[in-house]
Amino acid sequence: MYGSLWRRLPGGVPVRLFLFLALLGVAAGLLWYVVFPWLAPRVPIDQPW
Repeated sequence: MYGSLWRRLPGGVPVRLFLFLALLGVAAGLLWYVVFPWLAPRVPIDQPW
């Protein structure tokens, strides 16, 4: 999967590395601020058995 993404990114190695890290940051931010807050009330982590 990462190899396919790496081959599709334009530019040389420095540009690809920057774009890859930017995409990684966007994905992490999306998970942190959108997916995890939406999922937190639905996962019974703090509830006793």
